[in-house]
Amino acid sequence: MIKKITLLLGILFYVKVAFSQQTFPVNGTTDPRHLTYALINATIYTDYKTSISAATLLVRDGAIEDVGQSVKVPDDAIVYDLKGKMIFPSFIDIFSDYGLPEVKKPFPNENPQMVTALKGAYNWNQAIRSEYDAANYFSVDTKKADELKKLGFGAVQSIYRDGVARGTSVLVLLGNQKEHELILKKNSAANFSLDKGSSTQDYPSSEMGAIALIRQTYLDAKWYAEGGYKKEFNITLDAFNKSQDIPQIFEAGDKQQELRAAQLGKEFGKNYIIKGIGDEYERLNEIKETGNAYIVPLNFPEGYDLSDPYEAINISLRQMKRWELAPYNAGMMAKSQIDFALTTADLKNKTDFTKNLRRAINCGLSAEDALKALTFTPAKLLGVENRIGQLKKGMLANFIVTSKNVFDKENILLQNWVQGFPTTFHDPAASDIRGNYSIRINDQKTIRLKIGGEMYSPEASVFEDTVAAKANLDFQDKVFSFQFEFKKTEPKGVYRLTGTYNDSLKKITGKMLLPSGAWTNWIARLDSSFISPVKPDTVKRTPPGNVYYPDMAFGWTTLPTAKPFLIRNATVWTNENEGILANADVYVTNGKIKQVGKNITVPEGTEVIDGTGKHLTCGIIDEHSHIAISGQVNESAQSSSAEVRVSDVIDADDIQIYRQLAGGVTTSHLLHGSANAIGGQTQIIKLRWGQSPEKLKLENAPRFIKFALGENVKQSHWGDKQVVRFPQTRMGVEQVYSDYFTRAREYSQERKKYNATDIKLRVGLIPVRQQLELDALSDIMDKKLFITCHSYVQSEINMLMHVADSFGFKVNTFTHILEGYKVADKMKAHGVSGASSFADWWAYKFEVYEAIPYNGAIMHKIGLNVSFNSDDAEMARRLNQEAAKAVKYGGVKEEDAWKFVTLNPAKMLHIENRVGSILAGKDADLVLWNENPLSIYAFPIQTYVDGILYFDKENDAELRKQVITERQRLMQKMADAKNKGEAVRKPGMTMQEISHCDGSEFIIMNKVE
Repeated sequence: MIKKITLLLGILFYVKVAFSQQTFPVNGTTDPRHLTYALINATIYTDYKTSISAATLLVRDGAIEDVGQSVKVPDDAIVYDLKGKMIFPSFIDIFSDYGLPEVKKPFPNENPQMVTALKGAYNWNQAIRSEYDAANYFSVDTKKADELKKLGFGAVQSIYRDGVARGTSVLVLLGNQKEHELILKKNSAANFSLDKGSSTQDYPSSEMGAIALIRQTYLDAKWYAEGGYKKEFNITLDAFNKSQDIPQIFEAGDKQQELRAAQLGKEFGKNYIIKGIGDEYERLNEIKETGNAYIVPLNFPEGYDLSDPYEAINISLRQMKRWELAPYNAGMMAKSQIDFALTTADLKNKTDFTKNLRRAINCGLSAEDALKALTFTPAKLLGVENRIGQLKKGMLANFIVTSKNVFDKENILLQNWVQGFPTTFHDPAASDIRGNYSIRINDQKTIRLKIGGEMYSPEASVFEDTVAAKANLDFQDKVFSFQFEFKKTEPKGVYRLTGTYNDSLKKITGKMLLPSGAWTNWIARLDSSFISPVKPDTVKRTPPGNVYYPDMAFGWTTLPTAKPFLIRNATVWTNENEGILANADVYVTNGKIKQVGKNITVPEGTEVIDGTGKHLTCGIIDEHSHIAISGQVNESAQSSSAEVRVSDVIDADDIQIYRQLAGGVTTSHLLHGSANAIGGQTQIIKLRWGQSPEKLKLENAPRFIKFALGENVKQSHWGDKQVVRFPQTRMGVEQVYSDYFTRAREYSQERKKYNATDIKLRVGLIPVRQQLELDALSDIMDKKLFITCHSYVQSEINMLMHVADSFGFKVNTFTHILEGYKVADKMKAHGVSGASSFADWWAYKFEVYEAIPYNGAIMHKIGLNVSFNSDDAEMARRLNQEAAKAVKYGGVKEEDAWKFVTLNPAKMLHIENRVGSILAGKDADLVLWNENPLSIYAFPIQTYVDGILYFDKENDAELRKQVITERQRLMQKMADAKNKGEAVRKPGMTMQEISHCDGSEFIIMNKVE
């Protein structure tokens, strides 16, 4: 005979017996019985895609003993009849901080800190916390566990979100037992980010520094494992190596950081599970190509209250599109067959998770994909899919009981079972008492009673004549109580009723306290059943707008492609021996210049562009730029940051790319800042607006590194407390160079010696630790990496050339070099490849007081290769005018002046075989101007990169109209959402950081962005 006992009794037995701690002593008596539960007649989802109707789930001692339609129910089972109910695997959140201490950000450290402040054999950098083991700090938090269980979660992975390398996380169950029985998997994953967290150490101070730190840590750990442990014991590196074979999770700040994380992982053979912010849809193809799995939050941005038109100006199109498209992200990822798990992370209020999940489903995420992302995928990513995430024999009994499909907007979560232990929110066996009743009082008086509302939260009202009076209703475990007040009907006053509900007879009987204070009997009989009102679907959403590339103003709906074209009858500035050709043609095919000449014949169907009265030049090359760099241009914490790479942090969404195309720029050399003597490695990019960060990079480009001299390097203006970092004087700068190159030379010799040793003879030898910053300096001496040096004062320019001569290399480029006219002859004798200067900047700080506008012309006449650069996002849009200043200040010929911003910087960057002139075989980077490009009235009509039209003045006018139309559409959509009750926020001003060598400034973003 099957025993049926109450839920309460079952819980008491379960707490006392099934989850008693095995390793703890017993103080008193125990009950050795083992509990078995049979949940019968339910629709059971054994996994995200398989359901069984009228099925039984058999649970014994916290595990699933059997599941199916023909399961035999044991005699000792506690039975739950769940007819009409559904069972699903409990949800799993693999990006949580549940049960771990709060990460406390420190007050900003006003004093410089070069190395870790931690005592002990830890890593030199506080942001590397690989030794942190979350299992050692995990403690049960019943309140937070209950909050998560109410959302359907049964297990979470707890991560201590502090540092660049965050140590290992722990996978735990959301039960109420002791921690010992809730830890499902210790060291469930190793964790990383680009946020140094609570570290008070200066380094890293930039995103590229954080990437370099991770890269160096991988190399240090490899060295440590291969023998470095014999030289030193390092707690952090030891722990880092022990965590290499478990899942690796990388928290990224946006979709571009996700791509950077994927790229970094591939360097070291790591396929990170990447946690993003929900904007993957903006680069969906690139995200898919990474092959990584993702953790996706459902933290949708609130809309804006744009009722004030002046405040509305402050909201960019990008922000509006993010509000509209974010709910579609998960569905778009699923359709692209990208593996992802969903998380509650980043939600200010965790209770918004269910609402946002249903919104994502309404916006294209299928119920099957949603269930997969909450059960099977997170379990699989952590390698525990044979224990949780499904309901199969032998697996843990982690499941939820629901009134309807778990994603149905009318669904009620009834129970959440964790390891076979139920938390009940609503009694699954509760009767549906809703309907219309007649209350009979002592067989004399009849009152009409209506019970409606939700089944698990019913509402009651009684009728005084035809007027309904609300009744305060409480119904639990068949016990019924409520009260109401009659104001007209005798006897007037408050009636208080208690009673018991009879399921089979559909009636309620009990006692009533009358307004007079007398007690009497009452009985209520069901007259008619409750009919649920049909609720209209108020969540109907209009299809979203297009995703742009990038997803902002002036983005493409479809990326442009190369096609053959002919520009006919233009004035062509070749920058070659032919000079300026009047009425000439240029034919382009496959992204290359095919032919230059007159009366060129082209195949039928080739687009012909009339260049009559117009001037055609190659694209402008900005030798010194700081656009399109994410997360600071300076890694400023140390004298040398040679290990950092601008290539790691290309920002393909920077509006300055489009603006500079509008100024005729097609190639930019992105430099590290000038905060330290030895800065970071640079990156040459083509301004391929709309392409991904990797596709902006000039293929097989020569490598450069930024050096710096002068006030910035010795921290002249950094504040009175910045007196720790060496150097503090100009003399110290020279010593930094000498010291670093001496170390690099010795390091290189040791590395070459070790690598030349026969592998058999290396046994017992400790490898030479690979150091990225010394690799870079060794490459300079080996002429594989070229220096571009921030410089002003002649004495310092002479000093660096002397250091270079001492170590057998040449300085490639002196940039800024406003005192170059004083040392041009010495630079030429040294073999400097280029002098990249400003046209007429001077007197903006002490060390440029002796700058003159004739500087460029003088260096040019001496025979140096001279260019004018921007170092400024705004100036870069007018580099044609900067070149013209060489004609005014010094009488440089127009052709030569034009080369200051085209061919000459190409030569400095060693890419003159590809760009810098109009010559057959070169890249078709072309600009069609309305008149002489050196005129202040000149502007680009069209700008091509690799034969692709990336800027067109006529198209730009259409894009501006498109932006206005799109803004108006989204403003109306936000207004409609506000009227429907969706949360909105007040607009705030949008700022963009504009970087220069020695820092940044913030400007207000144009409203169209």
